[in-house]
Amino acid sequence: MPQDDARDAETLIARMGAAARAAAAALAHADAERKYAALIGAAHAIVESEAAILNANAEDLAYAEQNGLSPAMIDRLRLDPARIRAIADGLRTVAEQPDPVGRVLAEWDRPNGLHIQRVATPIGVLGVIYESRPNVTADAGALALKSGNAVILRGGTDSIHSSGAILDCMKRGLRQAGLPEDAIQMVPVRDRAAVAAMLRAQGLIDVIIPRGGKGLVGLVQAEARVPVFAHLEGICHVYADRDADLDKARRVVLNAKTRRTGVCGAAETLLIDRGFYERHGEVLIRDLLDAGVEVRAEGELAAIPGTTTARPEDFGHEFLDMIIAAKLVDGVDGAIAHINQHSSGHTESILTENDATAARFMQRIDSAILLRNASTQFADGGEFGMGAEIGIATGKLHARGPVGAEQLTSFKYLVTGDGTIRP
Repeated sequence: MPQDDARDAETLIARMGAAARAAAAALAHADAERKYAALIGAAHAIVESEAAILNANAEDLAYAEQNGLSPAMIDRLRLDPARIRAIADGLRTVAEQPDPVGRVLAEWDRPNGLHIQRVATPIGVLGVIYESRPNVTADAGALALKSGNAVILRGGTDSIHSSGAILDCMKRGLRQAGLPEDAIQMVPVRDRAAVAAMLRAQGLIDVIIPRGGKGLVGLVQAEARVPVFAHLEGICHVYADRDADLDKARRVVLNAKTRRTGVCGAAETLLIDRGFYERHGEVLIRDLLDAGVEVRAEGELAAIPGTTTARPEDFGHEFLDMIIAAKLVDGVDGAIAHINQHSSGHTESILTENDATAARFMQRIDSAILLRNASTQFADGGEFGMGAEIGIATGKLHARGPVGAEQLTSFKYLVTGDGTIRP
């Protein structure tokens, strides 16, 4: 990148980071009532600003179409009255949750008379880098605020107007509650140099949370000098076991693939036990084809009219489109072996009425979310009762699965003695 752009970006992020650290210091001891008021105020502002948000979103959609974004990405970007109401509802849900800061996580007494408590504390300053979805602006801002953290947001270049309109509502809530507006900031430029500056902002940003495709997450993991909560691809599998209930399986498979293809919880691979296939035939494949899904099938399934032959790279691929890879496997162990080879560690679902089979599947697969007889589209913090999420963490350190307010805290130890000394 040009040196001038890099210097400008470094200066911008340094200024935003300093303001965020000051805001984080104030938020760390803000009482629960003020944070609640800020979130409820922001929810009201979102509802009142529906027309302005939709107008801003129309600008972003026009920009996205001019730049040839895929239909799945445009779906992620698009807002409508229902989605705006959902954003406001998410803010209210986060507001109503117990304050995660100050929770006593554990406490115990030592023989020497010391009383020790492990207490939840804010992390400090979060840096959230995301693509397309403007609702992340509200989700990330709300969860950061609830957990006592300041946040610097760098949204997708294609959602800058929508995110800006939502940010205005979040700041209105902060002002009304008497909290610092710098608690939620958004990088105001499309320049990618700002992303690089955030990744190098040691001492200003405490953790980076990328939410996007493989390219974004890979870049962040390769270049970040700040700790990262990784959110990898959603290469989600659905396995139809021989003991699956047919009606349940048909409902779940269709929903997992077609409800919204552009979300990270959309199913990308269907695994069918040979025992299920021998009993029920091609019904699951036919349902997908009838729904307009392109089924890339392997082996015997490729003989089904309407399917296309899968390539090896179709397994372990995140399509984010009306496309699914499908193959037969030999029982639950065949499904486990395939998933452990191709999964990104995000979400997997087993369809079965057999308790022992379900237990084996859940014990031997180490993805962040495992479901039984339920759609992978439930991989969402809102559906988990968190109100919102910053992302689905697929790593194993600190946070895993939906990252809500509780996961955005660290802890400290409070130790009380009575003139206690160490011999």
